Amino acid sequence: MAILEVKALETHFRTRRGVIKAANNVSLALEPGHILGLVGESGAGKTVLALSILNLVPFPGKIVGGDVLFQGRSLLRLTARELRTIRGKEISMISQDPVRGLNPVMSIGPQVEETLTSHLRISKREARQRALALLRQMGLPDPERVAAAYPYQLSGGMCQRVMLAIAMALKPQVLIADEPTSALDVTIQAEILSEIRRLKEDCDAAVLFISHDLGVIAQMADEVAVMYAGSIVERAPTAELFRRPVHPYTWGLLRSLPRLDQQRQEQLPTIRGAPPSLLNLPDECPFLPRCHKAITRCRTSSNPLLHPVGARQEVACYNPVVYDWAPDGPT
Repeated sequence: MAILEVKALETHFRTRRGVIKAANNVSLALEPGHILGLVGESGAGKTVLALSILNLVPFPGKIVGGDVLFQGRSLLRLTARELRTIRGKEISMISQDPVRGLNPVMSIGPQVEETLTSHLRISKREARQRALALLRQMGLPDPERVAAAYPYQLSGGMCQRVMLAIAMALKPQVLIADEPTSALDVTIQAEILSEIRRLKEDCDAAVLFISHDLGVIAQMADEVAVMYAGSIVERAPTAELFRRPVHPYTWGLLRSLPRLDQQRQEQLPTIRGAPPSLLNLPDECPFLPRCHKAITRCRTSSNPLLHPVGARQEVACYNPVVYDWAPDGPT
């Protein structure tokens, strides 16, 4: 049973040059104790989707269609006051840039405490003790010193741990992690990923894990949704998607990864061309100019919708990749 559902979401940005369709008819569902990986190139609309879920789309963006349901309740129809009772408590988010996510003129301790006192009736002393415990739980050395420090005095990895402490403070039912490890070294990355897994297991939380790193997605996600030009083009269990990608875009992404079981080549395969501008999206499939599988229907029909191609796999394509038996022999 899904705890959070995104239904046909449309988020547009009106500019002088035209309308940017950053999220275009996006649907997905998050289940308790489940990690959904959202992967795509920069500019695909991943962050806009995350902000749309929390109804935090910045101006001039606006949600113009669809709905976001949390426990069957529409988040888009709630008042600002009602949303504040959910953000941070029931649904938390870790931003891509931890330094910008923290208030630069406020020390760390009060920022963690603020999350607690905003939703719980506790004293400042108890909030302080809980904040220190959270910082210690995140593996930060000398929590008292960290609590007294300002964001600019901490490393990127330490700031991300603070953001994670804030996000996990009230044990949310849904965690949105937007590229939480993109600027971190491998050791810190592993520790942050471990904490996210622990939240999922301890609190039975649903996690939307956004990344462009296919290796991290393979490691973290139970299921993967692939986003291209503002739309979900493929969705499948992680093992199935990496073993048998059926959308030409997903197939091209995975084919471009270096693999130890392949013979050495002079250069890795690439996907030709460039993603379309979200300002002038075509009526047909946005991947059409780059697609090696395009057929006449692709050029004469509107953008395909997601449809099932297996027990748990969906694809938005009129001519998906077909396998005889293994992913190294598609047609």
